[in-house]
Amino acid sequence: MHLLVNGAAHDLRATTLSQALDALGYRQAIVATALNGIFVPADRRETTTLADGDALEILAPMQGG
Repeated sequence: MHLLVNGAAHDLRATTLSQALDALGYRQAIVATALNGIFVPADRRETTTLADGDALEILAPMQGG
């Protein structure tokens, strides 16, 4: 499946958002996710399905001031 992840093209064998995060190395990371511009809460990632061409944004929290 072809996905656009944070603006970069990726080919993944994932069918859910949770599987995509695992494949991209975010298994245990604390991140925020958006699929096609819509926020996806962590508890919905396992049931959120992906489609070819979807745009996924993965954001990690930052500290500082």
